Formats: sequence, C-alpha cells, structure tokens
Amino acid sequence: MRSQTILRSLPFAVMAAVALVDLLAWPGMGFMTLLTLGPAFAALSGSVGYTAAVGGIAIAVSLPLALYEHVLGEQQNAVTIVSIIGVTAASMLASRLRARRERELANVRLVAEAAQRVLLRPVPRRAGDLRIAMSYTSAAADAQIGGDLYEVVTTPRGVRLLVGDVQGKGLDAVETAAWVLGAFREAAYDEAELSDVGERLETSLSRHLSGEKFVTAVLAEVHEDEISLLNFGHPSPLVLGADGAVRRAEPQEEAAPLGLLVLGSPRPKPYRVGFAEGDQILFYTDGVIEARNARGEFYPLEQRTGILRVDDPQAALDRLRADLLAHVGGPLPDDAAMLLLRRQRS
Repeated sequence: MRSQTILRSLPFAVMAAVALVDLLAWPGMGFMTLLTLGPAFAALSGSVGYTAAVGGIAIAVSLPLALYEHVLGEQQNAVTIVSIIGVTAASMLASRLRARRERELANVRLVAEAAQRVLLRPVPRRAGDLRIAMSYTSAAADAQIGGDLYEVVTTPRGVRLLVGDVQGKGLDAVETAAWVLGAFREAAYDEAELSDVGERLETSLSRHLSGEKFVTAVLAEVHEDEISLLNFGHPSPLVLGADGAVRRAEPQEEAAPLGLLVLGSPRPKPYRVGFAEGDQILFYTDGVIEARNARGEFYPLEQRTGILRVDDPQAALDRLRADLLAHVGGPLPDDAAMLLLRRQRS
C-alpha cells in the first residue's frame, strides 16, 4: 500500500519540482518540457483517466510558467504543450496495456490458487490421536506450489502420509508432483501393505517420467506406539521423544528414489520406529537442511528442534519456519516443506 501511495503522488511531486526549478532558474532555460514526466510517471500505477488528468494538470502548470518566461504564445510554449500532449497520449496507451496485463495476471493467480487447493490440499489438523501441522515455502517468487509434495489420508488401515521432493523445478516438477499425489491417494486406500503403496507409485511414475528424472519420498503408516516408514532416498525424518531426545529415523539400507527403481536398484524395506504418547516426528524436504546463510552454513535443523516443544504444533512449526528464513536472511533457494506429527491422545 505504501508503494502504491508513493507511485500515485510521484507525478505531482515531479511536476512541482520542475516548476520550482524553472522559477529559480534563468528565464529561457527550457525546463518546462520536463513537465512531460508527470503523465509518464502516472502511467506506472494510474488508470487511463488518471493519466489523462495528470497530463491536463501538466498543461495547466505550463501556462503560468510560459507567462513567467515571457514565451506564452511563442514556438517554445507550443512545443512544450505538444510534447505534453504526445507523452500523455503514449502514457495513456501504456496505462491501458498495463491494466490489461494486470487483469490477466490476476486471472492466472486465481487459477494457480485453485490448482494449489487441488494439488496440495490442506492437511487435517487432527487424525485420531495425532495432531498435525504443515509448512510449505516455495522458492519461486509469488508462487505457492512447486516440486515438494505432501499428503495425509485416513484409511481403514490407519493414517498414511507422504512427503516427497521432485527433481527439478517449474511446471514440469509440479506436473510430476500431481502424478505422485494422484497415485498415492488411490493406493493409500487400496493397498494393504505400505510397500505395495510404494510399488504403485513407482509403476505410475515409470509410465510418465523419462530420462533420469526422479522423486525422493518417504511414506509412513501410523500404528499403536509405532510408525512404519518406507524411504525412497529421502532425508530421514526426525523423531522428537517426549523425554527430550532427538534421533533420526534412518532405514537400515539406502534405497533409490522413485523413478530409478526400474534401473535395477534395490527396493526399500519398511521399518518401524517408536512413536508413543508425547512423541513428535518431523518430516521435511532437502530445501530445509540445504538452506545456507550468508556464511555458507547449512541450517542446523537438529539443533533447532527445541523450537517445536510448545503446546500448539502449528504454532511450533511456524516458529521453526521463521527461524529457517531468519537463518537464510532472504528467499529460500529451494522449496521447503515440513510436516509435523504429534501423538497426543488426550
């Protein structure tokens, strides 16, 4: 809002400065032609009518200045007026084109927001005895979706979730994320075993991906006092015990990302970690742990998890995200997604 106010007042400030300089300078210096800056600046933020009005004011200001310089009715004054009219006409055209472009961008933003709601649906805040929090930060300017993906679904076999990261950026990454999420939403309900859900994702991606594109992902299924994990080359989640301990939920063997298993890489094996009352588990993408500050230091996620030990999981995750942005000191270089589960039966 402040920038808009400045832009709206800029044409009048410029014309006032031109008039003042012209009055203080020697007559005949020819500063009047700079009044054309008024309508030129008006086109930056104003409508066509506003730009025309500023042009009219510029002509009105030029007349007493011409009288002061004793050039009223002479060629110099005529050239000034014609210049103001010409620049005003060009500025009005520019203002119209800008307004049309702004409407088109607004429509594109509405479509993008609708796509976000379909692709990355809000996660439930509660699911059984779980409290859930989500944070997503896109690296693209003014964008809300990117190559990171997440989903939480409640199935007859319990709560299942997915957190992943598509190789690459841009629309191709968003399209791949849509394939993965669509396949997961179906398989999570249909398949009895978590490994079968992973196979469905791999089969779906093998039909769509080409070359060496891949998706790192971790799948999870919540059980009584435990959580099953299936890791496809993704950063291992962090388990925050109720006793204050922090440990990585690492698989016994490394596995290839989704999309590369067709090359003969070993399939990941499901493994379980303890997840009892009061415990938390943090899923995240590499955009979090690979974020650097001005000195090139990575974000120390494990050392900052104490931020998460507050009552409200979403407030805790928001604080962690703010700490991440403060560490970087600017926009993130990569998408960053974080999903926090807290077991809280009461």
